[in-house]
Amino acid sequence: MFWLEDAPGTSYPPLTQDTAADLTVVGGGYCGLWTAVLAKRRNPAARVVLLEAQTIGWAASGRNGGFCEASITHGEENGRTRWPDEYDALERLGLENLDALEADVRELGIECEFERTGMLAVAVEEHQVDWIRDSHGFLDAAAVRAEIDSPVFLAGDWERESCALVHPARLARELARVAADLGVEIHEQTTATGLDGTTVRTPRGTVTSERVALATNVFPSLLRRTRLLTVPVYDYVLMTEPLTSAQLGSIGWANRQGLGDMANQFHYARLTADDRILWGGYDAIHKRTVRGEHEERPETFRKLASHFLTVFPQLEDVRFSHRWAGAIDTSTRFAAFHGLASGGRVAYAAGFTGLGVGATRFAAEVMLDRLSGLSTERTRLEMVQRKPLPFPPSPVADLGIELTRRSLDRADHRRGRRNLFLKTLDALGLGFDS
Repeated sequence: MFWLEDAPGTSYPPLTQDTAADLTVVGGGYCGLWTAVLAKRRNPAARVVLLEAQTIGWAASGRNGGFCEASITHGEENGRTRWPDEYDALERLGLENLDALEADVRELGIECEFERTGMLAVAVEEHQVDWIRDSHGFLDAAAVRAEIDSPVFLAGDWERESCALVHPARLARELARVAADLGVEIHEQTTATGLDGTTVRTPRGTVTSERVALATNVFPSLLRRTRLLTVPVYDYVLMTEPLTSAQLGSIGWANRQGLGDMANQFHYARLTADDRILWGGYDAIHKRTVRGEHEERPETFRKLASHFLTVFPQLEDVRFSHRWAGAIDTSTRFAAFHGLASGGRVAYAAGFTGLGVGATRFAAEVMLDRLSGLSTERTRLEMVQRKPLPFPPSPVADLGIELTRRSLDRADHRRGRRNLFLKTLDALGLGFDS
């Protein structure tokens, strides 16, 4: 897996005996790491213990595309539909969070190839052009192809400040380094097997603390009440070899923006620091569990390669050096949810649905606010106060998700028109269009 291979990091010992802490963080991905770092920055004297079942950043935090977006609502349309009265505040808070994340990267010396390049959304069907024609960042066909040259790009919307690119695995491992430097006690290869109040059980010891932050995301929660609030959906990715100067010149991309098309089953792409192209998306495959065998799906990788050559026919001689997959913690509202348990001494956040690189930092702030008993603008949000609808148990959830996927594909081929099933989901607040 390219990102993890390209991200050197320190190993941390497993927990081998009972211990105590002021705060126990369960999960060594972005959400847990930001929680640990920000907790120590708020209170350097606090004893913070972080438990990771495998290694730092090995799951979604080390496998994603590295798009660090400002949105904490999975885009404007999803946010305005679900939280119309507070969307303006949510948009502002998301931008403030991205600005703060950028400041943290600079001030803490986090070496993660951070680039505030913005995001270019491209129309690949005529009806999509109308969706963006009035946007501030609108580019017509000539202008969008001057940015990134593809014969299928009909127009574009370049949001210049709302997205940054990062090396995802380096971000995770650098956050762990910073946390350790601040005094966080990190234990890898330490699976949390149970939660008794604020005591976390593991196979070789317990951690008893005043407060607990759960950041297990796509993996089964230690709280049974939240286990139907997320399902794993697998996303698949290809990575090219580094492009030659001639190959890169044939497509342009001088401004190195993040790239995504506007279909329901969308593709996303970006350049790496050494000028590879990461190309992913389109197929989103629901599985009941998170298992290694779900990551190998040859038909999806062949499909992605075919789509890549359709978008960039001038790169027909480029080879793919890596392919991989990872599980997304999908919720029914397609954005993170937040909660408390054990009388306010346990906090949790999950359900980022593929936009967690930046939103996990915001979630960490929310959890720390709530664990401290603070009433802040963040904690008073309806988005924070209310939970999403749960998914039904399998096999009902399996059938519903597959029908949704097929319906979205059909809408992409019918000028965006949504069928009765999708319209019903929209009316129930379960609709998805991104």
